[in-house]
Amino acid sequence: MRSDVEIANSVDGTPIAEVAASLGIKEEELFYYGKDKAKVDLSILDGPRRRPGKGKLILVSAITPTPAGEGKTTTTIGLGQAFGQIGESACLALREPSLGPCMGMKGGATGGGYSQVIPSDQINLHFTGDFHAITAANNLLAAMLDSHIHFASKVHINPRKILWRRALDVNDRVLRNTVVGLGGVMQGIPRETGFDITAASEIMAVFCLATGYEDFRRRLDRTLLAFTFEGETIRPPDIKASGAVMALLKEALMPNLVQTLEGTPAFVHGGPFANIAHGCNSVLATQMAMHLSDWTLTEAGFGFDLGAEKFFDIKCVKAGLDPDAVVLVATIRALKMHGGVPVKELDKPDPEAVRRGFPNLAKHIENIDHFNVPAVVALNQFGGDTPEEMAVVRELCEAKGVRFAVSNHFAEGGKGAVDLARAVIDAAETKEGHFTPLYERSDSVEDKIKAVATKIYGANDVIFTKTALKDLKDVERLGYSDLPICIAKTQNSLSDDPKLRGRPEDFEVTVRNVRINAGAGFLVVLTGSIMRMPGLPRRPAAENIDLIDGTIVGLR
Repeated sequence: MRSDVEIANSVDGTPIAEVAASLGIKEEELFYYGKDKAKVDLSILDGPRRRPGKGKLILVSAITPTPAGEGKTTTTIGLGQAFGQIGESACLALREPSLGPCMGMKGGATGGGYSQVIPSDQINLHFTGDFHAITAANNLLAAMLDSHIHFASKVHINPRKILWRRALDVNDRVLRNTVVGLGGVMQGIPRETGFDITAASEIMAVFCLATGYEDFRRRLDRTLLAFTFEGETIRPPDIKASGAVMALLKEALMPNLVQTLEGTPAFVHGGPFANIAHGCNSVLATQMAMHLSDWTLTEAGFGFDLGAEKFFDIKCVKAGLDPDAVVLVATIRALKMHGGVPVKELDKPDPEAVRRGFPNLAKHIENIDHFNVPAVVALNQFGGDTPEEMAVVRELCEAKGVRFAVSNHFAEGGKGAVDLARAVIDAAETKEGHFTPLYERSDSVEDKIKAVATKIYGANDVIFTKTALKDLKDVERLGYSDLPICIAKTQNSLSDDPKLRGRPEDFEVTVRNVRINAGAGFLVVLTGSIMRMPGLPRRPAAENIDLIDGTIVGLR
């Protein structure tokens, strides 16, 4: 079979103006970035919905990730194409890839095989410049804070009480903790700080949760940057930075329209990670997809315990969304890994290993039930999967009373996911009631953390370090106890220990810090050894990327 790059490069795609027209988007509502991508004016959301009835929203999530691969984004894309195959109006709402994973270990995030969004090379790299704009906005705030300190302005910022860090959209471990202001009195005041990857920055979170320009400014203006010597809070208006940030993000806030290999419209916009941020594409892109189509297919990062929990408890609550079904992606290979099979032996047929690994999938099915939304298990088929192994998953899913479908969208595109699409339609159209959040906003912060840790992760209890307990006191003193929580945790396990695969039992989750993201409107809870700036692996993907005869090669 041809490589993903060869497949993507072999399809010219429909002119983006025609893709837009299929959604009812007018010419004057488009801002072109070449022939194959465009931004869409937010004014569309001010008018009535352009389809009859109410659009339905489908979330695609997955079991706990493994090196064997699950294919959540690929499944989302294939499912969107399948809706087109059966004559349904569908639109995707996906996150933008970060350069960090593209150049690091994970690779790109535009799907694979015959289920990709295109132009994949541009989407995976600079795309329309949104990430660069967000990085610049974040770092402008940092620079203006340091400028006020250098000139000893009337704001009286305490250099030891600066919360705001710089950001960069690459994996760079040496920047996690830095000292700035070295080189003499003209270079600023020396102090410790650090960098987060852009996907983990609060500007990215504000960007993805805002419902428009006015809402973005409101969120920006309440963002907590630092404290004065007197203990007063410093926010962007205090350093007269809000206007410049808004100007930098004027075009970035408009969702990006592209398409799949089969011409299904796709909004690709925003890109927070789910292990260190809230892991969902922008609210604006989701709302626009729902405004213009009958079925919106979106995904949340990593396993259900991370991206999907935050999708429900943060994004849906804040944006007033009521999802109609959840697709839970699993693979035979990943289930075998959860069943104890090492990577080098995954190609050997082993139905019993699949059975041993099923408890991880079962736990995620149970987690979906917490939110009162119907589930469909999608078995993302690989070429080496045997009928006996697939039969085990079907048998166990039926025993759990959950809908199940095998999907071969990687090899067959939309046609390979038609059974999955029909199962999703059945689930969505038989949904009863509205989704239920996991906790109440009025619960204490400790109780909210414990609710996620015990109900979703399966922990026995939560341990708070002395630093975390001090952070919780600050949260209460500053009046932020009613915010939802965004737990930063390893994606490789239901626990906070990345080595524990399957369905861990008898474990505790350790909270080491709680940070206030007042602009985004949530508290970031750091657990285990999770870091907000990844590092490159021994052999980064960047080693394989090149430009040959005008064509980018090596992206994966």
